[in-house]
Amino acid sequence: MPEISPILPSPEERFYRNKLEFTFSNRRWLSPEEMESDEIISNKNGLGFHIPGMFDKVIDIEDCHLQASPSNEVRLAVRSFALKNNWPFFDLKAQEGFLRTLIIRTSSTGESMVIVVFYHDDKNKRELLFEHLIKKFPDVTSWMYVINEKANDTITDLKVHLFSGRDHIFEEMEGLKFKIGPKSFYQTNSLQAYNLYKVVRGFAGLTGNETVYDLYTGTGTIANFIAHKARKVIGIEYIPEAIQNAEENSELNGISNTRFLAGDMKDLLTHDLFEKEGFPDVLITDPPRAGMHEDVVRTILNAAPEKVVYVSCNSATQARDINLLDARYKVSALQPVDMFPHTHHVENVALLERK
Repeated sequence: MPEISPILPSPEERFYRNKLEFTFSNRRWLSPEEMESDEIISNKNGLGFHIPGMFDKVIDIEDCHLQASPSNEVRLAVRSFALKNNWPFFDLKAQEGFLRTLIIRTSSTGESMVIVVFYHDDKNKRELLFEHLIKKFPDVTSWMYVINEKANDTITDLKVHLFSGRDHIFEEMEGLKFKIGPKSFYQTNSLQAYNLYKVVRGFAGLTGNETVYDLYTGTGTIANFIAHKARKVIGIEYIPEAIQNAEENSELNGISNTRFLAGDMKDLLTHDLFEKEGFPDVLITDPPRAGMHEDVVRTILNAAPEKVVYVSCNSATQARDINLLDARYKVSALQPVDMFPHTHHVENVALLERK
């Protein structure tokens, strides 16, 4: 096992996130001072983050130091307007209320997207809110909304409606433009994502002759970032909308040597696919926290690319998968990357070379 390189620090320690999700709650967390006070607390509405270990409690946020403007200003304006109009914040236990979550995306290009998630539809209220916000924040690029009547907060399986503006924003990296939609995955630390992808590209050591597979490609950021150094890049991702963005990103940047496929990784990554598209010389994988399915690991072992570059946000599942790959691969380099300052989380990039 090689020596682990020092953690690559984030260029920014504050205001580094390009995406945040805030939760509306009618059961906000009360401070010890409020709990000990004799005053009757009439306003228990909050818009902010969940309290660890208390699924139905939300801490009301006044100043957030994680995301740049206009994030803080938009959140406060939404909260103020809702309180002024006495709109019900969501009750997670009772599953009732009107306002559910608020998602804000920003980019290094100065563009921004605001998504309001309502528990049920109310056209008049919805229009009142957006008209107020658009007048107050004319520079916001995209205003969108979701109606979520489910028990969970995820919007992955729900339709996102455009109220005003564009249905996407753009991110830029090394002269490349990336289209980001409401459901698109993009590394949440834009500046550090560039450093992360440079590590991936360096580990891949491409010469221009390689067929590269990019697993869990998201919006094709890595695939498009390395495409000019490869002969062909195949990106695979579960979310169809992300694959559509990936294809658009290639077209947007005049990249013609990429191909993107949508579907479950263990079903798509097969010997038949390699026969059709070519066997990988280099394989890049950036799976979710759960790591890779055993079938995917088995397919990689059978395909036997010269190099595997494994990007992980969970070192435990990465270690598990690398142990499974040990039958054919040795770890040649390890580079941790700090994507989330002020937290214990660290991204880790491992270079595996065929024995």
